[in-house]
Amino acid sequence: MISKQILFNSTLKENFSPQERSAQAWTVILGFILLTITCYFAGAASMLRLVFPATSLLVALFLYLRHPILYIGFTWWIWFLTPLFARLVDYRIGWDPTRQILIAPYLVVFVTIITLLRYLPSACRQGGLPFILGFFGVLYAFLVGLIYNSPIPVARGLLDWLCPIIFGFHIFMNWRDYPSYRQNIQRVFLWCVLIVGTYGIYQFVVAPEWDRYWLIESKLFTSSGDPVPFGMRVWSTLHSVGPFGAVMQTGLLLLFTNSGKLIFPASAVGYLSFLLAQARTNWIGWLFGVIMIMSSAKTRVQMRLITIILVMAMCVVPLISIEPISKVVTARLESFSNLQEDGSFKDRSGSYDRNLGLALSNGLGNGLGNTWKVNEKTGQIEVVVIDSGILDMFFTLGWFGAIPYLGALILMIFSVINYGEARFDSFLSTARAIAIASCSQLIIGSGMLSVAGMILWGFFAMAMAGHKYYQHQGIKV
Repeated sequence: MISKQILFNSTLKENFSPQERSAQAWTVILGFILLTITCYFAGAASMLRLVFPATSLLVALFLYLRHPILYIGFTWWIWFLTPLFARLVDYRIGWDPTRQILIAPYLVVFVTIITLLRYLPSACRQGGLPFILGFFGVLYAFLVGLIYNSPIPVARGLLDWLCPIIFGFHIFMNWRDYPSYRQNIQRVFLWCVLIVGTYGIYQFVVAPEWDRYWLIESKLFTSSGDPVPFGMRVWSTLHSVGPFGAVMQTGLLLLFTNSGKLIFPASAVGYLSFLLAQARTNWIGWLFGVIMIMSSAKTRVQMRLITIILVMAMCVVPLISIEPISKVVTARLESFSNLQEDGSFKDRSGSYDRNLGLALSNGLGNGLGNTWKVNEKTGQIEVVVIDSGILDMFFTLGWFGAIPYLGALILMIFSVINYGEARFDSFLSTARAIAIASCSQLIIGSGMLSVAGMILWGFFAMAMAGHKYYQHQGIKV
């Protein structure tokens, strides 16, 4: 299969120019969008629960083979927008407790299993050891899950755990295209902050009916607020507050590496929606990321970052002084001064007190699928939320899986922290800060799964790819 792919790609390069291949790719993407819109408004919305994931996979496979740079951008946008599309479909034809459409981003990422199969034999020699360790940690948990848990939850768990790793591996193994990947990711997240941030403010002020419908049916009032205008915590186009916070934290840090006319409007709506999400973990993660970027940058770059932060503050502060925005943000900020009485902090502390010893004593682990349980009343599988990535690792992977998985994360941290290229490549410095900040948040959330996991493994991979690219170019630091 791999040899056929190489032959296919070489034939493409011989017969089609880059401009022609790009035109083909955009034609396919626009056709996918048109098909989706047509089905939605032509009375075939119920079909989309199957059609949307299937066509997403086909488009992803096409882009992976013919236009790998656009494949990366398409993957991120599928993660950003699919949850909103799922809510629109539910609002139109009725609630779907299986959340079937949300499988689409995982299918799009799973295409990169081709890269893993292709490069696995030589991955360690090329510096991909962390990804191989993570892969085998998850593979172990998969085998244990097949013994202890039902097949469908195990398969769902495999997608959750494996997709971020193979996506990161795909990026790293394509290190020769680091400049193109860097440019693509900068552009994608700039538009993400602008579009997703704008919708987030609209969501807070208006409380659209499809978002209210989702909140009522999901019953996530504690974590997502009340289904009324000015009552919701912002999650914008994402699935919930946590994923939105992770995406916006990443996008706002990446704005420091961008330039152009869109930076300031994107910053204004991005920071305002980020504050309205009331995601304190991600606020701290953003601050940690800024400190890391500043500590590794040259004086000239530090002054530029300070100037950008001051200008952004001048844009955002007047906005958050308006009621009722001011009341929401101020109350959340004040909670930092009294964490001992905060309900969320108490819940997480209690979870550690109750479960840490149990998790660490679980040598074999419960396997993949252990956090997905079948509801006896509805017959549907539902996720059991564990507000700790560390606990989740040991419960799911056990010692035999958690040691290589955690070892992979630690190895990547110690590797990227020593990259001297961060002094002149602001994107590499920011990618490193994003990855390490995401890793630090595993203490209070399962940030190695879903879109947060994509960010964690993906930006570690970008930093590692950049380092290898500069080494190959002979640039000494």
